[in-house]
Amino acid sequence: MVMWRPTPNIRLKALGLHWRDGKLLAAEVLDDAGRVTGVRPLGGKVEFGETTEAAVIREFQEELGIAVKVGGPPVFVENIFVHQGHAGHEILAIFNVTFPDGLFANETRIQFTENDGTPCYARWFALDTLDMPGGPQLFPSGLKALLLR
Repeated sequence: MVMWRPTPNIRLKALGLHWRDGKLLAAEVLDDAGRVTGVRPLGGKVEFGETTEAAVIREFQEELGIAVKVGGPPVFVENIFVHQGHAGHEILAIFNVTFPDGLFANETRIQFTENDGTPCYARWFALDTLDMPGGPQLFPSGLKALLLR
């Protein structure tokens, strides 16, 4: 298992919100011991010269092997956080995305691989189960409140 740490610079990321039956698809975020401490929408880093919309489409193609459709302009969120004692700073372009009809309809958990070969898992989560005591947190912090507006 690769232990991820934030880099000491500001990163631009594009994330996609995909909903099924009122639940959000989110990837599990693990601590160093391999425990799920939180979840985050799928997506990743915007490459130099790439638009945020192109990045979110590319990330879903790389992670899940699918072509998503973007549903409107992004919401931008600044995320300053600490992960395993290391500070991180991101600007996130968050899009609503749709999957091809029926894709993953019978799946409750999706396995995918990050670029570095790390296996990851994503599941659909009801918002009311996130950010609760003892439960997984929704990252970035504050996203749940934004989604409930």
